[in-house]
Formats: sequence, C-alpha cells, structure tokens
Amino acid sequence: MTESSRIADVFTHCREQRRMAFMPFLSAGDPDLPATLALIRELSDAGVDLIEIGFPYSDPIADGPVIQASYSRALDRGVTVAGIFDALESLEDRESLPPLVGMVAYAIIYRTGPDTFITRAKQAGLSGLIVPDLPGDEAEEFSRLVFAAGLDLIQLVAPTTPEQRTRRILEHASGFVYCISIAGTTGVREGLPEELRLHLQQLRSQTTLPLAVGFGISRPEHVDSLRGVAEGVIVGSAIVRLLEPIAVGTSTPAEAIAAVGAFARQMVAACRNT
Repeated sequence: MTESSRIADVFTHCREQRRMAFMPFLSAGDPDLPATLALIRELSDAGVDLIEIGFPYSDPIADGPVIQASYSRALDRGVTVAGIFDALESLEDRESLPPLVGMVAYAIIYRTGPDTFITRAKQAGLSGLIVPDLPGDEAEEFSRLVFAAGLDLIQLVAPTTPEQRTRRILEHASGFVYCISIAGTTGVREGLPEELRLHLQQLRSQTTLPLAVGFGISRPEHVDSLRGVAEGVIVGSAIVRLLEPIAVGTSTPAEAIAAVGAFARQMVAACRNT
C-alpha cells in the first residue's frame, strides 16, 4: 500500500486548513476530449482539490441516467481508452493540477490488461483508481499492482455493506474511502438520508482513511450536512448535467465550461466555509 501519495497530501492539506475537499466528476470525452482537458483546467482554476475522470462504458455499474447519457455521447463520438490516456498525457504542468482519479470498470481494465492499464494510467498522470465492478473484498491481487505503481486504489462502501465485509474492503484501500450516500445509482437528490451521518461515524471507527461522500451531492447545503463526519464530497451528475445543453445545441462548449466553473466555485466555497 502506498505510504504517501498526492491524494493523501491533498487531504492532509485540507485537514490542516480545517476544511473539506471538493472532488468533481467528468465523463471523459463528453462533449469531446479537448473539452475534457479544458474542463480540467477550468476546475483547477476554480480551486477544486481532486478531479474524478470517468471512463465511458456501455454498461455502467452504478451510474444514473445523466452519467449514462454522457457515456453514450462520448462512445458515440468514438472515445477510446487509449485516446483518453493520450489526451491526459498531453496536459502540460500536470503536477500543478489537482490529482486525477480514474473511475473505470474492471471490464475495461481486464480487456486492456491490468499491467498495461496501470502503466498507462501512471503515464497519463492519474493518481488513483476507482473500480466499481471489482468487489472490494476480492481486490487483493489488483491492489498489489496498483500500489506497486505508486497509485491509490479507492474503494467504495455503501450504507448496505455489512461490517465484516467493510473491514475486508478497507484492507485493500488507500487514498480515501468513497462513501456512497444512499443505496441506488448516482443522481441529483433533494436531500441526504438522515442515517448517513451514523453510517459515516461507524466507518470512522473502522479506518483512518479520509471519507468522501458521493451519489446525490449537488448543493452547498449538502456539504453543510456532512461537516464534521466526512473529509470530502464528490459531485458528478450535477456537473455533467451542465454539459447537456451542448448536445442539443442550446449552449456552446465555452458557455457550458464556464457554467461548470461557476458551479464548482460555489461548492469549493461551501467546502472551505468552516
């Protein structure tokens, strides 16, 4: 397991500043790969702490309709794994950007070859991987490869995950724990379940890794409800939805990217409001 990483350093920095980390999600290639790179730059300028990059997949595991649609748009444009890696590798001054975390189906990794995929991920500047269809308690072999490359393997834990299984999952986790806020798929929701705080408190007793909450986070007030029990928040659908107008021709890429930046600045401010 990695002893120190860019991801760990981010959470250490946030803890020292007594604030939460903000991590937005992007679907690679929606609306196209040059726009994805522009969005990474825009989010970096907005002050986000990490950026999750989704690798489009035709059969997503836990993604709701908004992200599923964005994956379909990217795949329809011919986006490939190699193309995503090539695009990310072309980013200049990558060390000055927030750490990038790949959200990728194990089916894609298996098809590419785990060693090859991890090598390319490292070359492309990814700092960690989230693999939603690899059972966390069956990830021992893959985690060794990831850790040997100096990357983090972020594991997902749901409210319905039994305690014993959670402990096995955490044995192969690093960077942070992706805490699913509610049983179901990703998507914008009005509020977060009351039992989430209890779930996070229970997780805190099982690990020293930072806890970052995703699925349903879309508003600054959601951040407020997690203060004191989570170290970070992850937002996907609310950001991806801001790019939908490009597909129907009611917004230019520049306008949509600016809208994403404005939203990100609101969420960053909420995370820094101690």
